[in-house]
Amino acid sequence: MAGGPPKALPSTGPHSLRDMPHPLAGSSSEEAMGGDSTPSPDLLMARSFGDKDLILPNGGTPAGTSSPASSSSLLNRLQLDDDIDGETRDLFVTVDDPKKHVCTMETYITYRITTKSTRVEFDLPEYSVRRRYQDFDWLRNKLEESQPTHLIPPLPEKFVVKGVVDRFSEEFVETRRKALDKFLKRITDHPVLSFNEHFNVFLTAKDLNAYKKQGIALLTRVGESVKHVTGGYKLRSRPLEFAAIGDYLDTFALKLGTIDRIAQRIIKEEIEYLVELREYGPVYSTWSALEGELAEPLEGVSACIGNCSTALEELTDDVTEEFLPVLREYILYSDSMKSVLKKRDQVQAEYEAKLEAVALRKEDRPKVPADVEKCQDRMECFNADLKADMERWQSNKRHDFRQLLVGLADKNIQYYEKCLMAWESIIPLLQEKQETK
Repeated sequence: MAGGPPKALPSTGPHSLRDMPHPLAGSSSEEAMGGDSTPSPDLLMARSFGDKDLILPNGGTPAGTSSPASSSSLLNRLQLDDDIDGETRDLFVTVDDPKKHVCTMETYITYRITTKSTRVEFDLPEYSVRRRYQDFDWLRNKLEESQPTHLIPPLPEKFVVKGVVDRFSEEFVETRRKALDKFLKRITDHPVLSFNEHFNVFLTAKDLNAYKKQGIALLTRVGESVKHVTGGYKLRSRPLEFAAIGDYLDTFALKLGTIDRIAQRIIKEEIEYLVELREYGPVYSTWSALEGELAEPLEGVSACIGNCSTALEELTDDVTEEFLPVLREYILYSDSMKSVLKKRDQVQAEYEAKLEAVALRKEDRPKVPADVEKCQDRMECFNADLKADMERWQSNKRHDFRQLLVGLADKNIQYYEKCLMAWESIIPLLQEKQETK
């Protein structure tokens, strides 16, 4: 963080995104026929994200709202979004209370997972267990194995650069806690993943290690099929709608990666500027000791610079803790979606190969074998699940980035207001000295 050494945790592409077609806009059959299709509502919403959602009237102040001086004015409009369908939910999960454990062989952090539910799959209405990062990693791997047709939310990266980030600092642990909490909430809100038996065990089992050793359940039939698909099948071509998804994800990840790198450089420069400010302000204070009439104005300038440096530190911390983690989550999200897309391609390639083998048989009307029909069912299942998850992901992305960018604008407004207020506060002092002369 910008404010000195971190606190210790107590123990116990070339294309613009706006130019990219929405992955689910129009069916592949319509495009293949060359017919004109009307953009879907999702496409219009995706374009409005780039064209309208981020444009605030009146030079940045939302029309009909209070002055930006009320720092929460920009965010109040989005708060109710978090409560959508809140009354109909039957499963609530939170991650909190990180604790540091020091053992002979290792030191690690655990988090309290609190679950409240009215579902019949849970024997009790409330559970509280403690989990460490590797337990979350186990859960995600199990979800990928048992639900291969679905998009599994990403986890924050496990490894950090030693000597650069203290993984036991209070700031780092809190950032990770938020990411793990979001990971579980993504699963909780999913209509299929939230009913997965491994997720149930993760939330309720007192001794998760026992389940890890036993491997409590076999993979589903779909999971087994996908797991054993080898690279021997070569896909001829992706359907247009899934090719559009792949192109969109490539460009999306490229744009976010560029924003992430530039944002980190800006933060680095702001931290260096902050160091200069902290050396700059006290010079005016020491100078004031040599002056008579200028002493008070010089002290005022010194205090003003100190207030500006404090405001800059707060802005830098907010961007580091709130803005960058969302960028990285969605970069990882795009990788997860690409992985599911690749699995779908493997199933399609297997189906095409088997279908071709049937066509080559010397029979007038060859009967389609059962294994070919099953392979077709798997492909159709993949297609339906992937499209549904893509739509859900797009909806979450629009909500998350609107809230993120409005929050970023709000934090910058606060920063410049504090700096403006600090400099304006010394103007009367300087004018008073001039009138005295």
